[in-house]
Amino acid sequence: MYWSLELASYLEDAPWPATKGELIDYAERTGAPREVIENLEEMEDDGEPYESIEEVWPDYPTADDDFYFEEE
Repeated sequence: MYWSLELASYLEDAPWPATKGELIDYAERTGAPREVIENLEEMEDDGEPYESIEEVWPDYPTADDDFYFEEE
């Protein structure tokens, strides 16, 4: 499974919390690249919904992250 900021950004506005199936459906309906759908298909599915993008890709940057290029 390979995530990048660009690929993960297609799930930012997903209807959280969401199950694996719901995320795949959302990605297909919104026209996300095939790589996003393939990544979602490879994820573990224990039947429990994912609460946020950070549960899908733990390295996803959040508002709390300190960016080097951000102006102070």
